[in-house]
Amino acid sequence: MGRPSTKPTDLRDGYYIEVKSKTQKSGIKIRRDTRSQLIMAIEEYKENKEVIVLGKQENGKMKEIPELKVKP
Repeated sequence: MGRPSTKPTDLRDGYYIEVKSKTQKSGIKIRRDTRSQLIMAIEEYKENKEVIVLGKQENGKMKEIPELKVKP
């Protein structure tokens, strides 16, 4: 047994949002494969949670999705 890894884990390719309660500082990341699945997840969570669109992960780089901005 050695020390635990300190390298952050690589994210899989896909669309990411962060969902958190209004009173919490940090939330959880949720990944979806397609844009339509991402839109459905945003609609589902935005009623009682705070939703932040992180972007699209492609080849190890996060790209913004400017047309998907959640209005509070």
